[in-house]
Amino acid sequence: MLDDIQKTLWATADKLRANMDAAEYKHLVLGLIFLKYISDTFAARRAEVAVRLSDPDDEYYYGDAAPEDLAAELDDRDYYVSANVFWVPEGARWEQLRAQAKQPEIGKRIDDALALIEGDNPKLKGILDKRFARAQLPDGKLGELVDLVSTIGFGATPDVARDTLGQVYEYFLGMFASAEGKRGGQFYTPASIVKTLVAVLNPHSGKVYDPCCGSGGMFVQSEKFIAAHGGKINDVSIYGQESNPTTWRLAAMNLAIRGIDYNLGREPADTFVRNQHPDLRADFILANPPFNISDWWHGSLEGDPRWVYGDPPQGNANYAWLQHMLHHLKPTGRAGIVLANGSMSSSQNSEGQIRAAMVEADVVEVMVALPGQLFFNTQIPACLWFLAKQKTTRKGEVLFIDARKQAKMISRVQAELDDAAIARIANTVAAWRGEALPLSADSLPLPLGEGGGEGSPAAYQDIPGFCRSVPLAEIAQHGHVLTPGRYVGAEEVEDDDEAFADKMQKLTEKLGEQMAKGAELDALIRVKLGGLGYEF
Repeated sequence: MLDDIQKTLWATADKLRANMDAAEYKHLVLGLIFLKYISDTFAARRAEVAVRLSDPDDEYYYGDAAPEDLAAELDDRDYYVSANVFWVPEGARWEQLRAQAKQPEIGKRIDDALALIEGDNPKLKGILDKRFARAQLPDGKLGELVDLVSTIGFGATPDVARDTLGQVYEYFLGMFASAEGKRGGQFYTPASIVKTLVAVLNPHSGKVYDPCCGSGGMFVQSEKFIAAHGGKINDVSIYGQESNPTTWRLAAMNLAIRGIDYNLGREPADTFVRNQHPDLRADFILANPPFNISDWWHGSLEGDPRWVYGDPPQGNANYAWLQHMLHHLKPTGRAGIVLANGSMSSSQNSEGQIRAAMVEADVVEVMVALPGQLFFNTQIPACLWFLAKQKTTRKGEVLFIDARKQAKMISRVQAELDDAAIARIANTVAAWRGEALPLSADSLPLPLGEGGGEGSPAAYQDIPGFCRSVPLAEIAQHGHVLTPGRYVGAEEVEDDDEAFADKMQKLTEKLGEQMAKGAELDALIRVKLGGLGYEF
């Protein structure tokens, strides 16, 4: 049902934008959805508190107070803060905005409402994007958009509203990323890639960090994973950084609507030059940094303490990102990073030496080659690096996984890793580490040993064409290249028991037929061209 609602909302919203660029329009739509959400959750909490104030058996019971005293008590902000609900001042509530949706100054009214909300909620200070008065929409379109968002029912309780809005918000982020194409990848990492990182890292407690957090998808999926496995999101602390101001705001809203406490730094800023969390040492790092960026270097980075394994080349930031993340890990921490495939084998400038130093220091734990067509923003083949500051198991080995054949096409141009593929990758890593399986193993083609279900330990075994555990000495023999296809070998092909001679006889007969057909077509082409006066 929610899927149908989301699709209808998107189709209508996309139609309303007329000639407006999707990159600009998304801030209007997502901003209105956020405003509707906090107004709905406030109203739901207010109704809930009103009932409890009148119930003699409830801890909030307010006695035989006069109606005006009861109304005043409803304005006690502690009732809302305690439930993780934002305070919405009267002039910013949705029904008032909706009543004025057809007025010419509706854009200014929305901006004013956002300013009022920021003034009463310090956590949202500087987060809400007040651009509605200057929006370049045709006359009446903004009012129509307000009416459209008014149709989204977020639920009768704050918790239901939060869950519904979170799903709508995430759906719209993905659709805007698809509409924007290459630029969309700057703020949105496809969900299946994020789910894979989260499933392998299993961030159950401690500090979780993303130094290039986009719209916050890594944190959202971490929350979902923790909740799905019986944990509490309050067991983790969220730290992020993002350089793009509008994307930084998207991330803050994305986390705020889910009730996730977060620290995205004082302001949007470049991670390398203006590190917002210099003293942070995280338990888990998940990141999808921009691939192969060449304009990242600044003179102040010369001799930076993050470059433990060598100075990164000034023309490519890949190995700066890897070392930045290692620097910010606790001794027991782990990181999962998405990078372009070239990072696994490049020897340009100092990249080969840095990679060799990292391998020999035994901080590279797992390498995963991803399928193509997973990203909105690039067709560059990508991979996953999993790093460990200090390995507790499998010291002196790296696990290589070739997942290039694991994707399913969801459209003509877009692929994804489905749940079975993600489970296969995550459970393979868990089995290799000797840990309990994080995900259901129903579709997992692995010899799992005793038990072999979710939450059980499992036996690891190399699978030709898919995974192999490789000692560091062998990697050194290959020049410290970390491409999984070099190590996992060829996939085993099931023997069909047909004799080789018989098989070759059939194949040569088929080839003969095709060659004869080809000769006929060649002759026909010559005749046709000759008839047109083109002899050859």
